[in-house]
Amino acid sequence: MMSKLNLKFIQVNGVTVFLVLAIIMAVTGVCTHHKQAAGPGRGTRGLVDTVGFAHLPWQMDSLMFRIDREGWEKREGDPWKLALCPHDDYTYVGKLYPEVLQNIKARNLVLIGVAHKAARLGIADSIVFGSFSAWKGPWKGVPVSGANMEIFDQLKHKFAIVSDTLQSVEHSLEALIPFLQYFNRDISIVPVLIPVMDADRMDQCAKAFAEALENTARKHRWEWGRDFAVVVTTDAVHYGNEDWGGADMALFGCDPAGNMRAMAHEKGIIDSCLAGRVDTSSARLFSSFTVDPANYREYRWTWCGRYCVPFALLTGWYLNGSKPLNGEIIGYSTSITSRHIPVDDLRMGRTAIATNCHWVGYAALGYR
Repeated sequence: MMSKLNLKFIQVNGVTVFLVLAIIMAVTGVCTHHKQAAGPGRGTRGLVDTVGFAHLPWQMDSLMFRIDREGWEKREGDPWKLALCPHDDYTYVGKLYPEVLQNIKARNLVLIGVAHKAARLGIADSIVFGSFSAWKGPWKGVPVSGANMEIFDQLKHKFAIVSDTLQSVEHSLEALIPFLQYFNRDISIVPVLIPVMDADRMDQCAKAFAEALENTARKHRWEWGRDFAVVVTTDAVHYGNEDWGGADMALFGCDPAGNMRAMAHEKGIIDSCLAGRVDTSSARLFSSFTVDPANYREYRWTWCGRYCVPFALLTGWYLNGSKPLNGEIIGYSTSITSRHIPVDDLRMGRTAIATNCHWVGYAALGYR
């Protein structure tokens, strides 16, 4: 939930954005609507969301049968080195999950997630690792790679911390596991969360993270894309003035015309920051759209991944030898324009409403 917001309109590169001036209650962030906490520990991490996401093999098989029946684009080509994927309820995001994650071919996956509840725990300015040995998957446990601690050990004195508590209550990476395991039962993961940090600190952390990852890949003779890949998750705008904890986030209004303008604004952000040639300026531009430059803890445009997305883009830049990656748009949809996948009979459901006055955007992109 969020406290009531006051909005100021501004222009960035010709695109209208709004500045969130009131304090956002960081206890949840805008993406944590109706999510429950799993217990911490050093064994297998529990589940946060068993409503919006599948957690049993028959649920995933049934879900993919329905997505197949509705139709989704199957792609060929070189595997993604980096992918950007949403993390909202499966019924809303639907085919975007397999469309982007099908081309993650590597077995060793670095997962970069949102840290919605970091402020509640007093966590900021560091990459957040966990010490779990595995995460739950529909078919079997997903092992946390030995590379997890190898990378952490290179970062722990300056750039990273371990918080099983934060990893236990965060739902964003949990959304990816069932689809990644659907395509490859033998994945292992390095899951990290990115809390609030300013631009300079983010660049320092991303550079150090990329160097540690590169050192670890060299040790194991991993090739980026073939043997390891990076997946970052974010939902796009959280829009409207209904059931957002009293907040009014309907910049353009929530009639059909206003919603179309909001979606056009989303397209401007994706096209200018995330698609095509992506480098350090892309990360900075994305932050200029989504983060208040006067107070980097506040939103301008409510993407919950306002820290993890630029962190991932910078990591990709440094991993690629300070050369740009090329981003391909797989799709964009919203919780009110997508074709909802029926899930009620699968013991699943929705964790939030989807109306003209309460909706979420979803962007999916792959990078080589």
